[in-house]
Amino acid sequence: MTANSDELSASAIARGVSGGKMSAVSVTESALARIARHDSILNAFTDVTAERARKRARAVDDALAAGKSVGPLAGVPFAVKNLFDVEGLSTRAGSKINRDLAPSRRDATLIERMEAAGAVLVGALNMGEYAYDFTGENVHDGPSRNPHDPTRMSGGSSGGSGSAVGGRLVPLALGSDTNGSIRVPSSFCGIFGLKPTYGRLSRARSFPFVASFDHLGPFARNVGDLALAYDAMQGPDADDAACSTRPVEPVAPLLSQDVGGLRIAIAGGYFQNNVFPEAVEAVARVATGLGATRTIEIPEAARARAAAYVISTTEGASLHLDRLRRRPNDFDPAVRDRLLAGAMVPAPLVDRAQKFRRWYRAQVLELFRTVDVIIAPATPCVAPKLGQATFVLDGVELPVRANIGIHTQPISFIGLPVVAVPVPLEPMPVGVQIIAAPWREDIALRAAFALERAGVVAAPPPRGL
Repeated sequence: MTANSDELSASAIARGVSGGKMSAVSVTESALARIARHDSILNAFTDVTAERARKRARAVDDALAAGKSVGPLAGVPFAVKNLFDVEGLSTRAGSKINRDLAPSRRDATLIERMEAAGAVLVGALNMGEYAYDFTGENVHDGPSRNPHDPTRMSGGSSGGSGSAVGGRLVPLALGSDTNGSIRVPSSFCGIFGLKPTYGRLSRARSFPFVASFDHLGPFARNVGDLALAYDAMQGPDADDAACSTRPVEPVAPLLSQDVGGLRIAIAGGYFQNNVFPEAVEAVARVATGLGATRTIEIPEAARARAAAYVISTTEGASLHLDRLRRRPNDFDPAVRDRLLAGAMVPAPLVDRAQKFRRWYRAQVLELFRTVDVIIAPATPCVAPKLGQATFVLDGVELPVRANIGIHTQPISFIGLPVVAVPVPLEPMPVGVQIIAAPWREDIALRAAFALERAGVVAAPPPRGL
């Protein structure tokens, strides 16, 4: 086992470092070298925290030399979307305006928990401005690029996270998902992503977008690594008022449990429209791999997406109203215009959207009385070309930026846990959502693990590097 292998998983690195077969320092140097070699193509990183990483890696090695345990992620490099507070860096959240903020005085809770488990932070990652994006394109930092074809989108808004993991620059990354920003980059970049139940993981010391929708979660190249990172980050946190007080519920030990008894259904209707052939094929492969033949209707999914739009744009506008007044020309024009539109949405529409949200959540939870897993497309297509403005869905030409999340928004609207799994089609991968009931991340991850073990889903090697 060598520390300079681009193909090592997080779990393999942790075993090697803990077992003395490699050092955390050598693993870190290898990651920094990969970033230096490939990030000029991918543009995934906005900040590389090399000296911090070296210091942290030395501390891991010193602790092991002293006979101490350093945790299940010993020496594993990871990076975070640049809306996470990183001590010593201004939290830019993909924006120009936030670069004027004072450097953060403390890491985000999830960074602290990853490093407490032995992981090593190597940098901050590119993202769509203020997380209001599905493309991975950023007017200030340039687009993060797809590791399988750098002329294509990485997906957003956690585009740098998708590029970095899909391109094997790091085995783990953290991102955020409001309306699909973990699941979309996972789909386009051919990797695994977990959007946990709303409130499961702390959001403390991260820059918000829509507080009632925002989730944080991990990306990885296999399900086992995804579960390791997720387990390391669980637990209550008084610094996030929305964070659940549920105890840690580890999923890694449960992955290999048989899934034969799970009741699995395919989302019909809305989720079988608005798709390109590649998304249809990906869902079919996953359904076959899990033995799913039943189709269920998620009621009023189109209305759920519309309500999600109303709430997102109005909450986002409220958050940024002062910045919009003071510095309108320093926004990405596409983001600015949507936020300005949100500021003008009448209050009765927001009230109706919230009332519908409660009804819709009750209806979907009722479905989980008869099913354990629902399968749906993660994106309607493989990654579009950078700069592509429109595509044709069901015979209608629509804006790409707004409609990439057409299948993700109705799910995060009510905070359900989802694992995005990559189906390695040619020439580009595309993702499928494995959706479970609230707090049942274990079920979604078990289903994903079964698919991975059967060879149905996998993170392909980066073809664009």
